[in-house]
Amino acid sequence: MKTNEKSINILAIESSCDETAAAVVTDGRDVRSNIISSQIALHTLYGGVVPEIASRKHIEKINQVIEQALEEANVTLDDIDAIGVTYGPGLVGALLVGVAEAKAISYAKKIPLVGVHHIEGHISANYIENRDLEPPFLCLVVSGGHTHLVKVIDYGKYEILGRTRDDAAGEAFDKVARAIGLGYPGGPKIEKVSHEGNPHAVEFPRAKIADGPYDFSFSGLKSAVLNYLNGCRMKGIPIVQADVAASFQKAVTDVLIGNAMKAIEEFKLDKFAIAGGVASNSVLREGMREACRKRGVAFYQPSPVYCTDNAAMIGVAAYYDFQNGVRDGLTLNAVPNLKLGER
Repeated sequence: MKTNEKSINILAIESSCDETAAAVVTDGRDVRSNIISSQIALHTLYGGVVPEIASRKHIEKINQVIEQALEEANVTLDDIDAIGVTYGPGLVGALLVGVAEAKAISYAKKIPLVGVHHIEGHISANYIENRDLEPPFLCLVVSGGHTHLVKVIDYGKYEILGRTRDDAAGEAFDKVARAIGLGYPGGPKIEKVSHEGNPHAVEFPRAKIADGPYDFSFSGLKSAVLNYLNGCRMKGIPIVQADVAASFQKAVTDVLIGNAMKAIEEFKLDKFAIAGGVASNSVLREGMREACRKRGVAFYQPSPVYCTDNAAMIGVAAYYDFQNGVRDGLTLNAVPNLKLGER
């Protein structure tokens, strides 16, 4: 039961890709429960996420994770003030499972419904463990599907400074990992093997975009890695997997850090945060921390469990949207290509 009548409890649901997740968050910063059912082992068999399989697994797991989240938080649906649910972007079939579940609970229990943007959730993950963090600040969101450099003006108010023109950083990690024989998921496997490699062994290109100084492009880097591998095979040169992984990882992190620091200097912000699955990469985290330290900028990062897809971050974002008066009706639908800032 609520200990404070003014507290607001959010039941959050996340099902945008291959994690079925539910959480209970109180007053936007207190995570009472955070249940995640991952499908990584299943999709590893296919070398990547299979949308149809992901959707079916969400249907199997969603009631279970919600029940677990409520039980762990020691609350019932009668204690819930609003339901937050990811409605985009993501895989449309996967999103629909979460949205339908949230709408059903909202209708049955007459609980307000708040649709949450997935990237807003990733940004909001930084509020969970950093009680002192408040807008404005700059945030780099790097995941399997997104690479965004975002100016967080206020809660729920964002300006996108830069985004990827092609592959997201996490997508590039997955493709390169497959090419060098590491398999799926690429990010953690490249990070692990790169510890044994020389990051300066191969000088891969760092893309700069003339008409978008804060935009990113990783398809050329991916092609450069493939060309290097093909060249080695044609010439009979042995491929050192760890060196290729470390050199590729350094090329990605150099671009991410370079663009982020350029924006910090131009916009004169003194707070910087990272978010998304790739934000759990230790080389990126340490590089960003050091770059911020040199500039006297406060650096924020979520714990790895809040970097990958989870419902706690959706609950945090939903709380601030709810406080700002956002309410969605039963017409809420999945929007697979939803842009940040749109409703």
